[in-house]
Amino acid sequence: MNEKTYILDFEEDKESYDLKETLSRYLRYWPWFVGMIILFCAIAFAYLKYSPVIYKTEAKIKILDDAMKPNVVKDVISIANANPNNRLLDIQNQIKVIQSYRLLHNVVDELNLDIEYNVLKDFTYSQIWEPPFIVRKNISEDKIDKPMKYEVILSNTGFNIKDSIGTQFVVPYNEVNTSVYYLPFKIELAENINNVKDYKDIKFKVVLDSKMRTSLKLAKKLTITTEANSEVLNLSLIGESRERSEEVLNSIINNFNQDGILDRQLVSRRTLEVIEKRFVYLSQELDSIEAGKQSFKQNQNISYIQSDAGANLQRKNDAESEALKLETQVSLSNLLKRTVANEAEYNLLPADIGLANTGLNEMVSNYNEMARERQKLITTVGSNHPTLVKLSKQLELSKLNILSTVNNYEAQLALSLSRTNQEKNSAGYKFSRLPETERMLRSIERQQSIKENLYLLLLQKREEATIDYASTAPTIKVIEYGLSNIEPLWPKPTIVYPVSVLLGLIVPFLVFYIRFSTDNNIHERSEIEKINPEIPVVAEIPFFEKDKKFIDVNDRSVLAESFRILGANVTHLLSPDDNDIAGKVVYITSAIKGEGKTLLALNLSLAYASIGKRVLLVGGDLRNPTLHSYLNLDKNSEGLADYLSGKIADYKNFLFEGFQSNPDHKIFLSGAVPSNVPVLLSGKNFEHFLSEAKKKFDFIIMDTAPTMLVTDTLLIAKHADITLFAVRAGVTDKNVMKFSKELNKSKKLNNMFYVMNAVGQVHGSHYNYGYGYGYEMEQPVKSKKWFKKRQ
Repeated sequence: MNEKTYILDFEEDKESYDLKETLSRYLRYWPWFVGMIILFCAIAFAYLKYSPVIYKTEAKIKILDDAMKPNVVKDVISIANANPNNRLLDIQNQIKVIQSYRLLHNVVDELNLDIEYNVLKDFTYSQIWEPPFIVRKNISEDKIDKPMKYEVILSNTGFNIKDSIGTQFVVPYNEVNTSVYYLPFKIELAENINNVKDYKDIKFKVVLDSKMRTSLKLAKKLTITTEANSEVLNLSLIGESRERSEEVLNSIINNFNQDGILDRQLVSRRTLEVIEKRFVYLSQELDSIEAGKQSFKQNQNISYIQSDAGANLQRKNDAESEALKLETQVSLSNLLKRTVANEAEYNLLPADIGLANTGLNEMVSNYNEMARERQKLITTVGSNHPTLVKLSKQLELSKLNILSTVNNYEAQLALSLSRTNQEKNSAGYKFSRLPETERMLRSIERQQSIKENLYLLLLQKREEATIDYASTAPTIKVIEYGLSNIEPLWPKPTIVYPVSVLLGLIVPFLVFYIRFSTDNNIHERSEIEKINPEIPVVAEIPFFEKDKKFIDVNDRSVLAESFRILGANVTHLLSPDDNDIAGKVVYITSAIKGEGKTLLALNLSLAYASIGKRVLLVGGDLRNPTLHSYLNLDKNSEGLADYLSGKIADYKNFLFEGFQSNPDHKIFLSGAVPSNVPVLLSGKNFEHFLSEAKKKFDFIIMDTAPTMLVTDTLLIAKHADITLFAVRAGVTDKNVMKFSKELNKSKKLNNMFYVMNAVGQVHGSHYNYGYGYGYEMEQPVKSKKWFKKRQ
């Protein structure tokens, strides 16, 4: 027989089929989803009614430029050559200051936030800001290691106080000293309370905590944000009391502003101190520089470098000009001297040659007069003429006088030239030293200028610091003081109810998802086809809670029709020839016990008998027979085991009737449980039994032993025309399917097919069998209650 020719299903789009199956798998439990949604919505309703209402309070401030960097500080930093801080870093620094423990501790101390007031309303305590009484702690902070809670009720006589351990105290309204009651606080009515009866029997709760713990809690609740390229800070705080949150934010803003003002005043005061100290030092340095400049000018004999340079240059030029003149006079005097010395004929001497000595020029002029007279006289008188001799002697004396005068004049010129050269050298030396002197003087003057400028700058800054200290501008600009939203931040019905519905869907989904993920049993036909696609599923038998077998031959129930379909499919698979009149052997087996193979065998045999087929139902499970229990027969009645062991010769004498009104249905039980089952099944008697039964019956349906537990079925597998392997939905493990796959692959079971049993056990599917031939038979099957269904 070619198994490939048998097709029970048509191909489908696997992806859409898987999605459909997955959705249907969860939708079968829709009552659970509806119930959980209702439950979570009820929880959400109670939560909205009794949970504390949380409001968000916001404030906005702008950090002023002068707050982050005062002008004085900027200039002092620039003087010290310090790099300016980044703008973003300045903003972040201001945020850290606001969130600092020191500042928040001041806020807690100012508003007494370490004492919290609550009032009982709708079975829950809600935080309030202005209670009808005031509590002041009289206990040291280090003794409060955890929050201390007290209940307070205003009565006619006073405050009824109860601590956390149940101790009660009654404090009169006019009691000043509460230490006699061993209470860690003083309590008194608020000033605006005129009538205590308005608050009578209202329960309040007072919580005392340490200021340190309260400050740390406030730091966690306080949120500060800023936008990009903006100097505006958004301060937000969440809490039950809007008034309390607004007061806290306003106090934070005021303390931060005051803290910045004090910091700037401290900077100004510190700047003044630094400037005053610097003034003393600069004064000493300026005095030292000026004294050094004075000494330098005195040593260098200078007053003003530019005028001194001009004077020295003029001296040098004058000296050089004078030296040139003197040298000229020396040359002229030497010329005159040589002329006079070499003149022997009493000739005229050169006159007015440029000598600056007027006396010498007059002597030369006189000499020339006498020489001209002598020359006139010599032409008229003799050489010995007394007048001529007298003139000659006078000329000689005049010549000697001229030579003597020239010598003296030359000595005088030499002395003057020496002094002039000295003056020229002195002026030249001083003029050549002027650049160096100017450089040294400029260095001194530069130091003096730096110190003088610094002195003037610090003098200016001292005045500015004095003004800044006297009139300090605000640190911040308050854009918006603390303002609470009208709508509460939490809880919001628009969020709580959708979340509750979502939880109502997610929780059962997760439960079922975990259940499905950890469940390794077979539930759907598609699972069988995925694991063993080569073994077809011949039929699916629905689950029935009460009716588990045929009622009579004319039974038209869903159970009867489903097994008739199984019988039709099996008949189609067998495809008997017209000439083949021998009966067909059908084995009903399973992997393990409890998968419904016995009921399958019983109902299949009844289905064949209902359509007129001669059927023999054989109890082939010799080790653990259960067929008799469905027929109310004796377990030890003679049966197959007795026939195989030879205790009975003719099995026909030990057959039982099935349907009372149908003689075509016979039953042959297993018999007493033998000890050598494999030997009996392997013997010739079993084969002889089947050959005899085939002659009398159209179908021999045998309930065989489970294949995974014993080898009984495998020993007789070759005699079967078809083997139906029972798989029970919700019971058969997927690992067992791998075992059946190996059985088919190794051909240990002949012509093997799956029958899926108890389909719809989880969801109680309604099977309808309608016919288009003029009538319809539909019998509803009762499904399990939704809370009893199980996978």
